[in-house]
Amino acid sequence: MGKVTGFLEVDRQDRRYAPAGDRIRHYREFVIPLSEESTRNQASRCMNCGIPFCHTGCPVNNQIPDWNDLVYQGNWEEASQNLHSTNNFPEFTGRVCPAPCEASCTLNIEDTPVTIKTIECAIVDRAWNAGWIKPEVKSKKTGKAVAIVGSGPAGLAAAQQLARVGHDVHVYEKFAKAGGLLRYGIPDFKMEKRLIDRRISQMEAEGVSFRYNEHVGVTTPVDRLVADYDAVVLTGGSEQPRDLPIPGRALDGIHFAMDFLPQQNRRVSSESIGTNEPILAGGKHVVVIGGGDTGSDCIGTSVRQGAVSVTQLEIMPKPPEKENKGLSWPLWPLKLRTSSSHEEGAERDFAVLSTEFTGVNGKVNKLRCVRVDAKMQPIPGSEFDLRADLVLLAMGFVNPVYEGMLESLGVTLDPRKNVLANQTDYKTSVDKVYAAGDMRRGQSLVVWAIREGRQAAHAVDKDLMGTTTLPR
Repeated sequence: MGKVTGFLEVDRQDRRYAPAGDRIRHYREFVIPLSEESTRNQASRCMNCGIPFCHTGCPVNNQIPDWNDLVYQGNWEEASQNLHSTNNFPEFTGRVCPAPCEASCTLNIEDTPVTIKTIECAIVDRAWNAGWIKPEVKSKKTGKAVAIVGSGPAGLAAAQQLARVGHDVHVYEKFAKAGGLLRYGIPDFKMEKRLIDRRISQMEAEGVSFRYNEHVGVTTPVDRLVADYDAVVLTGGSEQPRDLPIPGRALDGIHFAMDFLPQQNRRVSSESIGTNEPILAGGKHVVVIGGGDTGSDCIGTSVRQGAVSVTQLEIMPKPPEKENKGLSWPLWPLKLRTSSSHEEGAERDFAVLSTEFTGVNGKVNKLRCVRVDAKMQPIPGSEFDLRADLVLLAMGFVNPVYEGMLESLGVTLDPRKNVLANQTDYKTSVDKVYAAGDMRRGQSLVVWAIREGRQAAHAVDKDLMGTTTLPR
């Protein structure tokens, strides 16, 4: 613990955003980093608690007090080594993770948690700029080959871990570039894709082979992978979106969020959107149904495209602005969260049930709604209409896509229709086949996907070699 009284002497200070009027004119990141001095001061606030609840709040079990102390002492390179010992991609989580570690921080009892996410991002960005992050190439190969299906955060973490112990790793990706949800779901203004490209280059230097435009189970037979490889790891994510089957659903102008967001990401990256119908919010009244992060991303993207108005609807009641610490801490609390996209111009409405889409000439122009009570029952007389030229459904994902790969494999599914595999060995019901990430656990966070990819790599290496040095 570098400064015993740091949390008493230094106020919490976090990164700021560029003004909304400036940032909505582009798709670049707009978070303004803290100075080195400010970052070290923030790291000094870590109390080195007897029981560091931040460890359990963090799914990858980052050794947060350790690297906070190293940053305070100015040992940035060692802090980077410590951080990377538990997290393959801290530049991703340092940008898009909601930071459950900060919710678990002891100082959060007083609403002044250590700025853990900011310090994490500062460490890894400094490490890249200083050239400390290099490919870790295993000179001695094992002779074992592993196929990873899906290049999202779970697949990338598993692939990098397995390559670093000498396995021949091949990542199969159905799209033209790697990254999964990181690349095609998260907008560039939250995380620029050069960060993914940089990691892919590192992984290729470490021996990972990426095979793009190969849709396993559709264009590439999954049986061939099972036959050709010593192990196959399924990390394809949870891609079946939750639909809204109400009258008028077939009208033009109603789209899933994950049809809308990837198009803009491809435009920013000068990647073709193919033959898909362009979905653009410019000049339209946009309604986003769903109050989570994906809905927030739809708001920020719509505002940048020039939407006339953006309204976000949530069926759940409005959460409290401040949680009851006595009931929630150190767990992730239910409270009202306002994102940078919300601040850029959006109306939010809670406890609203969508009942019908109406339109003219086959195109949506209105959404009919009714307010609901605490039991999700419609309140008589509370009906109202919203103008809607574009409706984006951002209500989450229910399970992996079964048709194709999973159907061909015949893997057993759990009651939620995710691939059945436990968190000890990550084995599916099919020999040599493992599953990790959202495909196994359901829709979740990037940091959980990284954790599962690392743990699955541990299980695969142990099965192939009889023992493993990979951490869980």
